[in-house]
This record gives sequence, C-alpha cells and structure tokens, in this order.
Amino acid sequence: MKTPTMAGIATLAAGGVFLAAMALGNDDDNDNTPVAATHQKAPATNSPTPTATSPANGQYVALGDSYTSGPNIPSRSDSAPAGCDRSDHNYPSLVAERLHLSGADFHDMSCDGATIADLTTPQSTEDGVNRAQLSALSTRTSLVTLGIGGNDIGFSSLIKQCVKAGVLYYATGSGKYTGVTAPCREEYNSGATDEIQLRIDKAGSRLATALTEVRRRAPQAEVYVVGYPAILPPTAGDCGRDMGLAPADVPFLHKEAQSLNSTLRERASAAGAVYVDTYKPSVGHDACSDRTTRWIEPMIPLAPAAPVHPNARGERGMANAVLDAIDTPK
Repeated sequence: MKTPTMAGIATLAAGGVFLAAMALGNDDDNDNTPVAATHQKAPATNSPTPTATSPANGQYVALGDSYTSGPNIPSRSDSAPAGCDRSDHNYPSLVAERLHLSGADFHDMSCDGATIADLTTPQSTEDGVNRAQLSALSTRTSLVTLGIGGNDIGFSSLIKQCVKAGVLYYATGSGKYTGVTAPCREEYNSGATDEIQLRIDKAGSRLATALTEVRRRAPQAEVYVVGYPAILPPTAGDCGRDMGLAPADVPFLHKEAQSLNSTLRERASAAGAVYVDTYKPSVGHDACSDRTTRWIEPMIPLAPAAPVHPNARGERGMANAVLDAIDTPK
C-alpha cells in the first residue's frame, strides 16, 4: 500500500519523467541520455552465444532505425555520419562478429531517426548526411537485416504525448475528477478509428515496396526483417508511474507496438523474407522490468542507452534472435 508520502514521491518522479519526455523529441534520433547514465560502465557485452553459419560468401548489409543503430551504447562506431549514432555493440555489429565478417564484407547503414523513406533517399542528421541505406546493396550482398517502422508511426512522439497525458492524469487525482483512465488512448482512438493503426497500415504498405526494392538490388541475399522487442509490459502493474504513464495507457501502447510487429511479420512473409521475432525472448525484459535484466531503458536511463531504447543487453538479445533465425533451416 502506498502512503501519502510515497504517492508524493511518485508524483515528483513522474515530473522527472515528464522532463525526460520533453527531451525525447518527435522521433527516435533526437534522444539525449542524462549525463549520469553516460558515465556508467556499459554492461558486459560478450559475443552472442548461438553458433551461426554465415550465408554464402558475400556482404552483410544492416538497415534500420535507432533500435538497430544503438544510440548511446558504448562505444560509438567510427562509421560516418556521426549523426546516425551507431554503436559498435549494436546487433548488426554483434551478428557480423559472430559470422566473422568485417571490413568490406560488413556495411551498417542503420541510422537514428530513420524512416522507410530513408532506405531510398539520403537522410540528414544533426551531424552529417546518411546516404540512402539501400545504396549499400549489390549483387554481392548475401545477408540483409532490416529493422524499421517505429519512426513511420511516430512512436517517440506517441510516447511523449502519453507521458504528458500521464503527468496530467496523476496531477488531477489519477482520473478521480475526470473519469478518464486512459487519456492517451482516448486521444488517439476516436470512436472506431485507431489513428496509430492507420499509421501502421501505411507503414506496412511502404515496407512492402521497400522489400521489393531490396530484392531487386540484392537478388542473392537472405533478407531478415527484425521486429521490435517488448518495450512495455502487457499490463500496467507499477509501470505507469515508472514511465509517467496512466496505468491503462501501458497496455494500449503495448498493443500498438505488437500491432506494428504483426504488420512487419506479415509484410516480411509476403515478400519472401524471414521475420525475426525479438519480442518473445524479450518478454519480462521491458522498460519496466528490473534494471539488472531489462533490455529496454525507461524514460530516464540507468544504463548507457537512449530513453526507451535498447541497452547493450537488449542489442545482444536481438543479435541472438537474428543468429537463431539464420541457423533455422529454411
């Protein structure tokens, strides 16, 4: 049972989360981890454990957004542009290491804030321009991983709006005076219309086109579409205050993230690509789980990572999922 003092502390904590949400920006590429987190030692990042067999001789090209690039996870890759904030311990780097690929045989094109459009057009960052990600593909490419879609549905801005709604929810008696238990869900769901689902449907159509282009440019490649890990739990528990969210908005956001994963899976299958399920192995390791086991950091990270993004443990888990998929008989 929470005492009035504990409730007051929780409200103050929610205020800190609100400030973190304001720093989150409108897309995943503008995340700034608090200074306290950047000076902590990164968790041990041993190589992934599965023994994977490299696809036929050729190149590995990694495509994707910030869940692929691994912003703020030590150490930053020396690949340009710096604005993409790629970590040398992101899952593409760990996969390449296990497959003994380096130099000209490994191209990490992932970038903070990337959308599906940035696969075929240059992306401007705060520090340099990332060339169109698909430009790295060729007839020599034998392996492609693609993790993208979150920025197409505006997931960072969605989190930001939900945190703002959550802070107001707690400040006004936790729905006691408004009668609203899921303020963010009500904002994005108008009657029978789910605005986020509409965005997911559009992203799915864009992804289908992109996968056709991947196949055209790299006809010999094995293509893997990498889904998103568990970001939030399916039920609120104590997660709402930890993330600054109204409790009923936690399952709402979880449902939308799962809907995105379902669309990624469907589009991958339709294009003849393999879907990599990173959700299943990450259940129980979301942003609201214990700090010693979680894959995703909360709004105020306690390990080096961007807010509401994978930490080194999460990238390692995603790498294991990719390697398992590569080893699975097709």
